[in-house]
Amino acid sequence: MPLPRADGTVPTRGEKGKARTILNRLRRRYPEIGTALDYESPYELLVVTVLSAQTTDENVNKVAPILFERYPLVRDLAEADPEEVEEIVYSTGFYRQKTRSIIKLAQAIEEMFDGEVPMEMDELVKLPGVGRKTASVLLAEAWDVPAIAVDTHVRRVTRRLGLTAQADPVKIEKDLMAVFPKNEWSGVSMRIIQFGRDICDARRPLCGRCELFGLCEFSERFLFAAKTPPRT
Repeated sequence: MPLPRADGTVPTRGEKGKARTILNRLRRRYPEIGTALDYESPYELLVVTVLSAQTTDENVNKVAPILFERYPLVRDLAEADPEEVEEIVYSTGFYRQKTRSIIKLAQAIEEMFDGEVPMEMDELVKLPGVGRKTASVLLAEAWDVPAIAVDTHVRRVTRRLGLTAQADPVKIEKDLMAVFPKNEWSGVSMRIIQFGRDICDARRPLCGRCELFGLCEFSERFLFAAKTPPRT
């Protein structure tokens, strides 16, 4: 049964065809896609995702091995001395806040789920600091469960492409689930996020290099196409 969009309408065959074409082109650009964060378990992925806020994946990947060698299990982090954790995660920025967040997160996993990270969206979002975006990343990356994470890149790119007119992330998620096949959900958002970083920048999109130009509905695409610098 076709999934409805956030407004209750069902996408037409043409709208689904456009989404399929967009996905095929993104798959050609990014044959293999996944998070750049290093992790070895759902617990580690959840923690490094929290640490990645307002810093680079490279910074997080430098501290993650040290952090998980010291706290290999959820219960280890739940019982950690905050000052010791702060020393480890200092270089990721906002280290006090992040330390409180990951310790509180570990404590909640211990108390609510006996130390096991849950595999269901409804359960994941009960954890402190875990919203639908983080939960979707975890589901898709750790378990390949169909999920679409909506961040600022996904919101910007999909609105420019006319895949959604919504502003609310939950509604955007629903619109995208309606036009993309369920078995493709896991790779959709990661490819769109990377495309947003590489080509469809918020302020200076490289419209002249965009393989999605002919499918785009961004009103300023011709202006930015003329401004796109040549390849070097």
